[in-house]
Amino acid sequence: MSSSSDASSIAALNNASMQLNRYFGIFILLFGIFGNTMNVCVLSQRALRCNPCAWLFLASSIANGIGLAAGLTSRPLSTWSADLTNVNQFLCKLRAGLLFSGISVGSWLVMLATADRWLASSTDGNLRKKSTLKNAQTSAIIVSICVTLAEAQNLYCFEANLTNTPLKCYTKTVWCSILNDLSLSLITILCPLMLMIIFSTMTILNIRKSRSRLHPAQNTADNSIGQSTMIGNNTTVAEQKKTDRRLSIMLLVQIFLICLFTLPLAALKLYTTMTRSLTKSALRITIENFAFNVVLLVFYLYCGMPFYIYVLSGGRLFRKAIYSFVNSLRQKIMCQRV
Repeated sequence: MSSSSDASSIAALNNASMQLNRYFGIFILLFGIFGNTMNVCVLSQRALRCNPCAWLFLASSIANGIGLAAGLTSRPLSTWSADLTNVNQFLCKLRAGLLFSGISVGSWLVMLATADRWLASSTDGNLRKKSTLKNAQTSAIIVSICVTLAEAQNLYCFEANLTNTPLKCYTKTVWCSILNDLSLSLITILCPLMLMIIFSTMTILNIRKSRSRLHPAQNTADNSIGQSTMIGNNTTVAEQKKTDRRLSIMLLVQIFLICLFTLPLAALKLYTTMTRSLTKSALRITIENFAFNVVLLVFYLYCGMPFYIYVLSGGRLFRKAIYSFVNSLRQKIMCQRV
């Protein structure tokens, strides 16, 4: 009776996994590709791309879009037995390389954005001067190369036409599986996330420190000349401060959602690594595979969310940029018709 119950539970979970990969996978793919494409179009405008934080958001959207397309395109296709990465060695390795490099680079670029916000909010003038577009671009190139090299092991470890694995395009040995699990947990999620939290905390402390220094200065500026000078200076930098403040809010909201959507996958991967030597029943293996499918799709959902995060948390700054892009696109279409 127990084996019959287990068999029906296994069949139900396998069917649920297939339905999730097919329909929810297609939704996340379309949702994410549209969002990342819009991010690239909006953030590449002159008014934003010159800001180092916005430029890092732009580069992160490109990396996330590549990882999302590589990782999700095959999952719905696999439910119709039409996934070529399962049978083609080159496509299998290419998918693994683009997937893990793309999502890892995307995470580290967001981390660099938090570091830039820390520099920009510092009360030390020398540190503030390091928040430049050139430094952001140089750091992004270095980090992208290092992360890509760290993820290069996937080109060796992944192989097509495997059996007794969750997917036919999967890691070919136990050690490769352990390496992939640890790489996804540590390099892609936990390490950049910890640094994001550290830099975000330091940024908040910088903001509080700058406010405590600003109030006494305002109280002592009681003569008319001093007041007019302060007003003039405030007017000059007001727009830049407003942009920086809004970008900081967008970043903090994104970090919170990164924790919410990515930590379950990191925890499950670490659990898989620690329990790999245990003997597991067929039902337990099926439950773990189902849980992996769910948290992986949630992770992919996050990779497609930044545009929608920026729309909701970016205030007038981001919505104005969207309007400018849409208006520019409309004018180009109208000119072509004429």
